[in-house]
Amino acid sequence: MKRRSFLKGTMATGVLVASGVPLLASCSGVKRSDLPVSEESAKGLDDESARILWYASLAPSGHNSQPWFVKVLGKGEWIVGAEPRRRLPAVDPDNRELLLSIGAFAENLSLAASAAGYESAIEVIAKSPRDEEVLRVSLKKTTSGTYPLERLTLRRTVKNGFLSKEIRNEDVKVLSEPHAGRLFYYPRGTDHARCIQEGTVESYRAQTYRDDAQKELANWIRFSNAEARKHRDGLTTEGMEITGFSGWFVRQFMDQGDVVGERFRKQGLEIATKWAAEGAGWMIVTSSGTSVADLIETGRRFERTALLARERNLALHPMTQVLEEEKGRREIASNHGKEVFPQFVLRVGYLDHYPTPVSLRRTVASFVRTERS
Repeated sequence: MKRRSFLKGTMATGVLVASGVPLLASCSGVKRSDLPVSEESAKGLDDESARILWYASLAPSGHNSQPWFVKVLGKGEWIVGAEPRRRLPAVDPDNRELLLSIGAFAENLSLAASAAGYESAIEVIAKSPRDEEVLRVSLKKTTSGTYPLERLTLRRTVKNGFLSKEIRNEDVKVLSEPHAGRLFYYPRGTDHARCIQEGTVESYRAQTYRDDAQKELANWIRFSNAEARKHRDGLTTEGMEITGFSGWFVRQFMDQGDVVGERFRKQGLEIATKWAAEGAGWMIVTSSGTSVADLIETGRRFERTALLARERNLALHPMTQVLEEEKGRREIASNHGKEVFPQFVLRVGYLDHYPTPVSLRRTVASFVRTERS
C-alpha cells in the first residue's frame, strides 16, 4: 500500500491530463476487437436473430451501461426493456437518457433486421419512463435491404482531436436530414456556442462535485483488464481515451476510491474544460415532447445521424451534463420556453484521423431472456 500511495502521489497528477497520448502501445487496455462477438448461444434465438440483436447492442449509452434487455416471446417476437440494475439514478433519475439509448438500440435493430430481410414493427408499450418493458418488436420476412451495416460497427464516440474548422453546409444538411428541423448547429465563436460551452463546463463542475454522481461514475469504470473482460460494459481506459503509459498506470494503481478523491475530480474537470473549448461548435437535438414515445423517436433520430458522421470525418461527442443538472435545465427553460425540449448537446468537429471503436459490448446471451426467465 505504501508503494501504491507513493506512485499515485508522484505520478497521478499528469495521468488523466495526458489522456490520448499513446506512449506504450504494448500496454494497451482491452478493446472490443479483443473479445469474441459471442461466447455462448442465446436461449430462444437462432443465429440470424442473435446477429440482429448484436448489431442493435452497438448503440451508445450513458457510461456504456447498455441498459437494455430483450425478452423472447417467439420467433421474431420480442420485448425490449430497461434493465433496472443498469439505470443511472444519480445523473438520469427520470430515465430520459436511458430511453434515448433504447431508441438508438431500436434504430440499430431495425437497420440490421432490414439488411437480413425482415421488416420490423416497433411499438412503444411503456406508459411511464419507469416501466420495465418499453418496446414490442415483430419481425416479418421481406426482401433484404441494402443498408451498409459497417456503419453500425464503425460508429464511435470520440473525445480528443477535434479540429476547429467550421462544418461545411453540405455536411450540416446531411446530419440534419433525419431530424426534420429538430437539429441545430451553432458554430464556434457565435454567442449561442459560447453560451453552450460555458453552461457545459459549469454543469460538469457541479456534477463532478456531486458525490452521488461521482460514486455512480466510479461504479461504471472498469479499472483493470480483468474487470473489463468480466463485465464487457462500462468505461475502460481505452474507451475513455486514456492510452499508453497513462492507461497502464490507471489500470495498475487506481480504483473506485480514487474517483471520489479531489485529484480525480479536478483532473476530470480540467479535461472537460479542454474538450469544451475544442471543435467546430455544438449541435443540439430537440424533441417534440417528453413522453416515452418522444424519447424513443429522438434516440432513433440521433442514431441515424451518428451513423452518418464517420463517413464525413465528423465526430459527435455528447456533453449533456447541462441537461442533467437542475441549474442547467432551469436556464434552458428560461431562455427557450416550454415548447423547446433539448435532448442531446453534442460537441462536433472534424478529425485528422478517425479511430476504430473500442468500447466493449456484452454478449447477446447476457441480455436476452426467455418468457419463462
